[in-house]
Amino acid sequence: MKFEKIDCGNGTIAIVSSDSMVISDVDSALDLLMSAKYDAGTEYIVVDKKLVIEDFFILSSGLAGEILQKYINYGGKIAIYGDYSHYTSKPLKDFIYESNKGKDVFFVATKEEAIQKITEII
Repeated sequence: MKFEKIDCGNGTIAIVSSDSMVISDVDSALDLLMSAKYDAGTEYIVVDKKLVIEDFFILSSGLAGEILQKYINYGGKIAIYGDYSHYTSKPLKDFIYESNKGKDVFFVATKEEAIQKITEII
């Protein structure tokens, strides 16, 4: 796992790159947040959806809720970018919609949109 740091004036964003999954369970998600804090000096994270286990997007698994609650508790902010168009779950679509209205978690289509969303809250 590597971080590309982007300075946004008021803070730094860590863009995650990896050859393997970076969020596969709660522990790996917390490892990502702590690594960003210590290696990149930030709690603002941008990650490709391909690096997040698919179970995250199955709300009944509870994984998304548990991970995102931990991020909020530890002050982490995350934007996950990728294609969400193939999901048919209304609860997931509602979850994404409500998350995008907040200031902690964002689900967007592109890396550029993810950077923009994080920049707006720094």
